[in-house]
Amino acid sequence: MDRLKTIAVCMGLIASGLFASSQCLAQDPIETVVNAAVQPLMQSQGIAGMAVAVTVNGKQYFFNYGVASKENAQPVTENTLFEIGSVSKTYTATLAAYAQASGKLSLSDKASQKLPALRGSAFDNISVLQLGTYSAGGLPLQFPAEFDSADKMLGYYKQWKPDYPAGSHRLYSNPSLGLFGYLAAQSMGQPFDEVMEKTMLPKLGLKHTYLKVPQSQMSLYAQGYNKEDKPVRVGPGALDSEAYGVKTSAADMIRYVEANMKPAQLEKSLQQAIAITHTGYYKVGDMTQGLGWEIYPYPVELDTLLAGNSAQMTLEPHQVQWIKPPQAPKQDALFNKTGSTSGFGAYVAYVPGKQIGIVMLANRNYPNPERVKIAHRILSALSD
Repeated sequence: MDRLKTIAVCMGLIASGLFASSQCLAQDPIETVVNAAVQPLMQSQGIAGMAVAVTVNGKQYFFNYGVASKENAQPVTENTLFEIGSVSKTYTATLAAYAQASGKLSLSDKASQKLPALRGSAFDNISVLQLGTYSAGGLPLQFPAEFDSADKMLGYYKQWKPDYPAGSHRLYSNPSLGLFGYLAAQSMGQPFDEVMEKTMLPKLGLKHTYLKVPQSQMSLYAQGYNKEDKPVRVGPGALDSEAYGVKTSAADMIRYVEANMKPAQLEKSLQQAIAITHTGYYKVGDMTQGLGWEIYPYPVELDTLLAGNSAQMTLEPHQVQWIKPPQAPKQDALFNKTGSTSGFGAYVAYVPGKQIGIVMLANRNYPNPERVKIAHRILSALSD
């Protein structure tokens, strides 16, 4: 930010009562904006610790708040590991897109072609792309409890009956995206955890991102807290790694954001993969569905972003308007994704055309609208 922008931001914060004039003007303007947004949020939502990372024109900024664990009062740093819940789906989508770019997978394949155990089921008529875009026909948000394990999940898919024709409706779903990732790993001839941790994450330059946190890194793994403020971490479930299993740090995740915004330094197949995840496949209202990412024209009104990240969008089916042929955004676009587990809340958003992005990681699952409001406020201040 230049000096005039700094003064303008500060005047707004002073007018809102968030900062005194001397306090505001003494700080770096980005720090001022982030502190003014995050500190009241943590207090109002009872969040023990947060790590926020911002990238502006290739420069990274880290802002750490509170503690990773109340038990030992260990402070949050940019290397603290947080569960990111469904933001994991963007990593899974990148793996699947890489499988396509490498000639191992076609998004147009039927699911039962890639997994013969599903032959004779509804998945004879459901494509890999439809699984990756939550449009298989009404797969639910979660697996039913009796099928929520690795040894029971195939039985669930075999007996599942669609509520809608494949490709007609979007219904956000862990079983849908999870199977998408499972098939991608199958096409590459390796278990999902292995191909993700040994191939995909290293190719992205991520050295502090895990599906299973190794013992040597457990001291950096934040303690999550649920709505009753009791300590909790994510447990095992069917296709948990594929749908919501990533644990990462703000430092590694902002690298991931930068790789998405400027993929030219990556190998060609991975550049192609990122382009595939950034492609728009269909629209629901103002939101365009990519692979993993959800996309909006930028600048975007806060109300539009809130609607696209609302409980209604997550929990209810929506008719879709397919983009034929699929295409990348034609103008500046914002890419975003929320993610939650019982004890953690994450949000990431970035605008490649402006070279700005933000990562917000918290060891409490707090409401999505609060995440979106804070990120929108910060990105808006950075975009000029």
